[in-house]
Amino acid sequence: MPSAEPTVSRRRVLFGAATLALLGATAAACGSPPSPEIDDLVAQLKRARSDSQLAGAAATTAPPQLARALTAVASERSAHARALEDEITRATGETPTQTQTTEETTPSSAPPPKPPTTKDVIGALRTSAKDAGELAAHLSGYRAGLLGSIAAACAAAYTVALASPEKVP
Repeated sequence: MPSAEPTVSRRRVLFGAATLALLGATAAACGSPPSPEIDDLVAQLKRARSDSQLAGAAATTAPPQLARALTAVASERSAHARALEDEITRATGETPTQTQTTEETTPSSAPPPKPPTTKDVIGALRTSAKDAGELAAHLSGYRAGLLGSIAAACAAAYTVALASPEKVP
């Protein structure tokens, strides 16, 4: 008794191969850890949020004219944080939460720290500008432009907006 061999068409084989390739690519993408670039962007996001909070806190005790400049710096660094958050979300498909990008603090019985000064904000902005500029030099495309823009904005903030009047010609 002869048995009938199953007929497999070329179309069915090609469809099966394409399906396997698609599933393999999807599985590989789902299991991959975040790239070092994403980790660097998360670090920049943390720094932007921290700088914004620092400038906002310094504005509370600064003279009125300097308080306006510090408030503007805080707002600008918040905008940087939003732009970085948007890029991280676009790249990973997940929105970074506030808890993922801030350090946990434990309450202590120590007296509250002194409010930050303008010098503290300037120091933080210098570090932010340096780090963002160095990272931008290693990236390409939109991310390089974003970080270059952030570096320039931080440098302008500490050299122009927060410059003391006696240093301005």
